[in-house]
Amino acid sequence: MTNALATWFANNLGNIMPAELVVFIVSLFPILECRGGLIVAALLGVKMSAAIPICIVGNVLPVPFILLFLKAVLDFMKKTRLRFLAEKIEDHAKKKNRIMERGEFLGLLLFVGIPLPGTGAWTGSLIATLFGMDRKKAVPAILLGVLMATVIMTVFSYAFLANVVG
Repeated sequence: MTNALATWFANNLGNIMPAELVVFIVSLFPILECRGGLIVAALLGVKMSAAIPICIVGNVLPVPFILLFLKAVLDFMKKTRLRFLAEKIEDHAKKKNRIMERGEFLGLLLFVGIPLPGTGAWTGSLIATLFGMDRKKAVPAILLGVLMATVIMTVFSYAFLANVVG
């Protein structure tokens, strides 16, 4: 799914705005994050040396806002007609919490860093917030996880994908 979405962004936005801006926008999105951003960067021919910092900044930028404000937003949503959505988000986090049981820091780092569907900085921040993880542990774990995912996806996007597409 990430590959299909990334390809869609590359094909549809890559012709109307600078490639670097497309990469940044894709990296901001949940589900896509740096994984999708690096795929888009490779597809649009953005140099790896430019793509990596753009993707990391785009991926990490929402994290403090999620950690600080998500709980309040979900509590507010529960008082409105969006209750079902708030509960769905919380249920998603609870299902992903198994990895956190093995050790908060390492569990969160691996959860964010291993690029699988449903993992990443957005979901990691959601889990850390909903389960009351200390932000002083959560932020470094998420940042290191983003760096880990970036390394993995850079190899995939610029070595493997470039050879398949090019």
